[in-house]
Amino acid sequence: MDDPVLLTGAGGAVGEAILEGLEEDYYWKLMFHNPPAEQPNHEYLIGDVDNPDDVREAVSGVGAVIHLAGDPRPEAPWDSVLSNNIDGTQKIYEAAVEEGVEKFVFASSNHAVGSFETQDRTPDMYRPEDDFRLDGTEFPRPGNLYGVSKATGEVLGRYYHDKYGIKVCNIRIGNLTRGHPPIDYERGQAMWLSYPDCAHIHQCALEADYEYETVYGISDNDRKYYSIERAKEVLNYRPQDNSAHFEGEDRVVEPDV
Repeated sequence: MDDPVLLTGAGGAVGEAILEGLEEDYYWKLMFHNPPAEQPNHEYLIGDVDNPDDVREAVSGVGAVIHLAGDPRPEAPWDSVLSNNIDGTQKIYEAAVEEGVEKFVFASSNHAVGSFETQDRTPDMYRPEDDFRLDGTEFPRPGNLYGVSKATGEVLGRYYHDKYGIKVCNIRIGNLTRGHPPIDYERGQAMWLSYPDCAHIHQCALEADYEYETVYGISDNDRKYYSIERAKEVLNYRPQDNSAHFEGEDRVVEPDV
């Protein structure tokens, strides 16, 4: 891709993982909510995704968008997810189609389907011998208002694709952690996404040929209840990591995204 790629929410963990893996592969335009601690090596701006002027400036001149920005807290209140996650995503989409952006990669979340983890399925669904899988064709089933905002972002993508033809990939991101998967936490290991695999799946979404897709963003874990077959088939996603490879090692527990 010759045109710059806009990365919103560049200061978060997902943005960090993407830039660590792909910084030299694209011309980046970064959008931060707050000033970064260090001067970025790429063009950047500080702005809010619910501010139309900031959004138009961010999208100007780019050929693709990776949209990560929003309130990432699972317990985020409605007023915050409404303005930062839902309204902000709509404004980014609107500006993207006006600019003629070709691809829009949306950071959805495991929280968009959190209520599939019912008591009659857990904890068995987190174990390697269980064959329950979500594959991206199911309707969203959010477990909190943050999940509602991510499900809404997916639906916005469906609308903007159908009406304007922009190519959309929703990535339902699992449990992103640096280094090792969580220790003694079956659910975290089942939905683990390593930093290298996070960068890789976003690169696949930028490069692959598709129209509208919803895929799961996890590593190729032995424990899993999200299928990554669609990501492999359509995006040519080839994850390198597996939470089972770290069993028995000391690991750091970090929150999921």
